[in-house]
Amino acid sequence: MSFTAKDVQALRQATGAGMMDAKRALAETDGDFDAAAKSLREKGLAKSVDRSDRANSQGAVAVASGDGVAAIVELKCETDFVAKSAEFLEVLDQLAAAVVRDGSADSLKERVDDLKVTLKENIEVGRVERVDVGAGQVVDTYLHKQEGRGVNAVIVVLGGGDQELAHEVAVSAAFSKPKYLTRDEVPQADADEERATLEGITRAEGKPEQAIEKIVEGRLNAWYKNQVLLEQPYAKDDKQSITELLGDAKIAGFAQVYIGS
Repeated sequence: MSFTAKDVQALRQATGAGMMDAKRALAETDGDFDAAAKSLREKGLAKSVDRSDRANSQGAVAVASGDGVAAIVELKCETDFVAKSAEFLEVLDQLAAAVVRDGSADSLKERVDDLKVTLKENIEVGRVERVDVGAGQVVDTYLHKQEGRGVNAVIVVLGGGDQELAHEVAVSAAFSKPKYLTRDEVPQADADEERATLEGITRAEGKPEQAIEKIVEGRLNAWYKNQVLLEQPYAKDDKQSITELLGDAKIAGFAQVYIGS
């Protein structure tokens, strides 16, 4: 008995099985729909529960670049065991390549759905970052790995400077994990809240009233250094800021995604 792509789709919808598993089951049963569905259930490949409400704080990140574009994709799952699996990482690399090529990972939705079934976890695409590289600009991407999976990915695009400098900035950012590129990007509400907190701490310490404003300002600047890449110390020389490291070069694009962010 033969079967068509519509039969495969119908079996997937009925059982929640992955596309390749559904196709294989139909082939093994000569296109017998009921027998194929039974086979999938017996093998544990039919979807039995909805996993969408299960926490998926684990996962991996991948980075790709080409044709004036660099991209980072996060693929989330429930356990580090799955995040390190070859099948999971293969799909993740394909997702990153698709974002560079197509601008999104939508074309691989079925592959991600298949992973949910075959690996039996709540798997979904997390953060996606895509950065353009203009004419005359240089780009470097950095991926920090743990036990074979990417856990921290950075893209740095420079106007001026060279790829070696872009690499140094990317590695430093991977270490310091800034939330923002410049101070102007920090939400004013966050800065105001931090200022109020620091003022409360300073007053509780019994500092002289006339010195409070200056002390708070100094502490707020230290807080900004933890938040803003350009104000952070260079990881290899903490007496030098990233701005000083850059010299006349400018950061034209920046993105970072790490597991747990």
